[in-house]
Amino acid sequence: MKKIISILIFINLLFCVNLFAAKNLYLSYKSVPKNVYKNQRFEIVVKALVTSKYFDQIKTSFSGGNIQPLNKQSSWKKISDNVYENSFYYKASNPKFQIPNLNVSLEKNAQVIDKSILNAININYSDIAKGDIRFSGVIAKDLKLKAYKTKQYNNKESLTIIDIDAIGSNLENFKLNGISEQGVTKLNDNYSTQNIIYYFVMPVHKKKVVFNYYNTSTKSLQSVTIPLILQNELVSTQTDLNPNDSSFEKYKKIAVAILFIIFLIIYILKRNKIYLVITIILFIITSIYLMPNQKGIVKKDSFIYILPTKNSTIFFKLDEKQKVEVLSKKRDFIKIMGIDNKFIGWVKEENFEED
Repeated sequence: MKKIISILIFINLLFCVNLFAAKNLYLSYKSVPKNVYKNQRFEIVVKALVTSKYFDQIKTSFSGGNIQPLNKQSSWKKISDNVYENSFYYKASNPKFQIPNLNVSLEKNAQVIDKSILNAININYSDIAKGDIRFSGVIAKDLKLKAYKTKQYNNKESLTIIDIDAIGSNLENFKLNGISEQGVTKLNDNYSTQNIIYYFVMPVHKKKVVFNYYNTSTKSLQSVTIPLILQNELVSTQTDLNPNDSSFEKYKKIAVAILFIIFLIIYILKRNKIYLVITIILFIITSIYLMPNQKGIVKKDSFIYILPTKNSTIFFKLDEKQKVEVLSKKRDFIKIMGIDNKFIGWVKEENFEED
C-alpha cells in the first residue's frame, strides 16, 4: 500500500513539473500603428495565446523604453477559449521615443506558471500641422462638437462653453491659439473615447471661432466652427458680470454726486434745513456708492461658477489661494473679481475669507 501511495505522489509531482516546464504562453502584436504623430495617443493591441487552463490571472509589467503606457493597469480580456487580448495606449512627444518590452506571466496561487517577453517594436514618428495657427493640437479618429453656449462675461467680452466628444484622441492637449483666457472645466477619459468641457473668453464682437484637428481616419486636417451667439434670455447676473464696469452704474454714481453738489450749493445759498437734510442724505448715498468694494481671499481648490446656482456650469477651479474683490452677493454665493482682473465669477460663500 505504501508503495502505491509513493508511486501516486511521484506521478503527481512529475505531472506538476511537466506542467510548469511546458510552454503555455505565447505573445504577439495584433495591431500596431505604422506611423504616429507628435502628442498623438496611439493604441497597441497585444494577443496572448494560453494553452493551459491551470492559472488564476495574467500579470503584466514593462521594462526598457523611454515612454510608458498611459493605462498600465489594463486587464486582459478573453476573446476565445485560449486567446486573450489587451490594449495599451501610449503618447510620444519626440522622434526618439521607444515603447517598452512587455513582460507577461501566468500565475496560480501567487506562483508563476509561465512567463514570456514581447520585445518592443519600432514605429515611425512625424510632426504635424507645423505653422497652422488654427491647429488645436488634437489628433483623433473622429471629433464632434456636441454643444456650445455663449454668455456675456463682462461689457467687452463673452464667455463660451463647449462640449466635445472624440475617439482615439488626445483631447488633453486641446488648445485654441490666440486666446489668452481658456481652459479645461472637465475631462472624461476612457482611453478609446474622451469628452471635454472647455471654456474660453473672446471679445464680444467676435461671431465665431474656427479650429483644426488632424483626423487619422481621413489622414487630413478637419475644421470645426464654433458659432459665438449670445443668449437672448440673459438676466442681470449674466449681462453685467462686473457691476463696476456697467455704464448704468457709472451714470448713476455721477448723477448722485451731481445732485449732492447742487443741493449743497442750494443749502449754502438758502440756508434752509430741508436742503440740509437732502444734502446729508445725498452725501451718505454718494459715500456708499464711492466706497471701495470689500476684498478677501478665496480658498485653494474652490470652484468658480458662471451663475449663483447649484446647477451652474463650473467656470474653473482655483489651483491656489486667490485675492479677490467682492462685487455683489446673492443667497449663498458671492460674485468676485480677481485683483488682477483676470476673471469674474461666483464662488460659494463658505469658500470666501475676509482679508
